[in-house]
Amino acid sequence: MTLDQAVDLYLDHIKIERNLAPNSVESYARDLAKFNTFCSGRGVRSAKQIGSADLLEFLISLSSGKLSVRTQARNLVALRGLFKFLRAERHITVDPTAALDLPRLGRKLPEVLTVDEVDRLLAAPDRAKPNGLRDSAMLEVLYATGLRVSELCRLPSDAIDLEAGYLSTMGKGRKQRLVPVGDAALQRVREYLERARPALNKKRSNYLFLSNRGGPLTRQAFWKTIKNHGLRAGIDKCISPHTLRHSFATHLLQHGADLRAVQAMLGHADISTTQIYTHVSRGHLALAYRRHHPRARRSR
Repeated sequence: MTLDQAVDLYLDHIKIERNLAPNSVESYARDLAKFNTFCSGRGVRSAKQIGSADLLEFLISLSSGKLSVRTQARNLVALRGLFKFLRAERHITVDPTAALDLPRLGRKLPEVLTVDEVDRLLAAPDRAKPNGLRDSAMLEVLYATGLRVSELCRLPSDAIDLEAGYLSTMGKGRKQRLVPVGDAALQRVREYLERARPALNKKRSNYLFLSNRGGPLTRQAFWKTIKNHGLRAGIDKCISPHTLRHSFATHLLQHGADLRAVQAMLGHADISTTQIYTHVSRGHLALAYRRHHPRARRSR
């Protein structure tokens, strides 16, 4: 089996059998294509020919190319998945990645907005215009629920139960979850549905949030939108849709939410992923200690 064939087989596996998100499949495809090109340059075209030495040379080439440690680790994860799959399917007898360790990663803390910055961002859209009403509703829902941007843009028109105050979404691995939605976000969605969506719905779309052309708003378009509103709000931080997801989780934990509840709302399969949001400030921890520990205050 050629390496080309092996990669195609593996990509079909993670797309169809493991139900990975399209963005994840594309990321794996890019990294494995890079490895395939590297192997072709060395005259290695069969999956069975590849050994640990080839993998080490590839990782060294990534390092000398000044790619970040995180990018190098992501490439190795893709290769591990490929060769583990090939061995399980008996296309190879030895997994050449078995003896390789992932590069050590420094844990990057997420960019988080303060509550005041969130308020300014949510107030930035011009709600006198249909696009402004849409943006306002999307920002409110994003901060109220912590959705991933891909989940937000793919929401069907009936995803939010305005009476019960819940939202249904399909997350990674096609896992469905219910997330509560606060009153402020529900009110913005009502306004959008009544005053803006009918004018945008030129194609009778089943998606909730629509572009000027009547189709679903893309991730890239909303990314630009949120950056523009951040600038308009005078926020001197690099803002992305994920920034509101980070802020949602961090603010919940700072105000006493249970970590398991936040995990469920974010749709994390592993609680260790959620634990990064426990990076609350020392000042917050000290205040919580003084308020709640029975012997924190000195007797006078």
